Amino acid sequence: MELSFKHQIGLVCIILLFPALCYCQEYTKSRATFYSTSDGYGTPTGACGFGEYGRKMNWYDGSVAGVSGLWRNGVGCGTCYQVKCLIEKLCDENGAYLVATDQGYGDNTDFVMSPRAFTELGRDENAYEELKKYGTVDIEYRRVPCTYTGNVVFYIKETSSNPGYFAVVLLNVNGINDVTAVEMWQSGEWKALNRNYGAVFDFANPPSGEIRLRFKVSGLSDWVDPKIVIPSYWQPGSTYVTEVQLK
Repeated sequence: MELSFKHQIGLVCIILLFPALCYCQEYTKSRATFYSTSDGYGTPTGACGFGEYGRKMNWYDGSVAGVSGLWRNGVGCGTCYQVKCLIEKLCDENGAYLVATDQGYGDNTDFVMSPRAFTELGRDENAYEELKKYGTVDIEYRRVPCTYTGNVVFYIKETSSNPGYFAVVLLNVNGINDVTAVEMWQSGEWKALNRNYGAVFDFANPPSGEIRLRFKVSGLSDWVDPKIVIPSYWQPGSTYVTEVQLK
């Protein structure tokens, strides 16, 4: 029998042979609501700065949410959670696996979920329709490792200008890893980029020619070398796939 991804994730933390690989966080009680979109996906205007990518977030296929306290001044952008509602007759036992892509507030909620994410809370379509009538539901949630497909990607924001201004977002940051800093090599030394907003780091007057970056994540003590350089002809809206895949 082939298990769905939701059920596969549910098995991860019972693998006793590899406890070091198991991240099991206690659940926190809270509340969640949802917002509406025409196609059920997230919004490209989320405060994390993910743009169009933020509508689906890789294979998560639109299971995204705005968060309040978990926002953490943008450090929480791109983090992943398991969210389960608490109405036994309606709620799926595994709930929704989603990505924080926006800042959002409801009625004492921690999550304002996309329609696709909120759908995952219900046992079936009928249960989902009943949950919608509640509007806001009691939940429990925990942070879980992100499992994006592919390597870390540098996404050059459309607000950038070559030359003159450089803004970048890191995508596909797997595991339990917060992006805490990004640096650029300039004039023989590493210089810090500024967290402009959400997941967007920027640098005024970047060097001409190739751009070399490194970044820091909370789960590792050393700086991460992406093992690529961004070419001198970079353009706003471009993406560059690194040779690094975090776990």
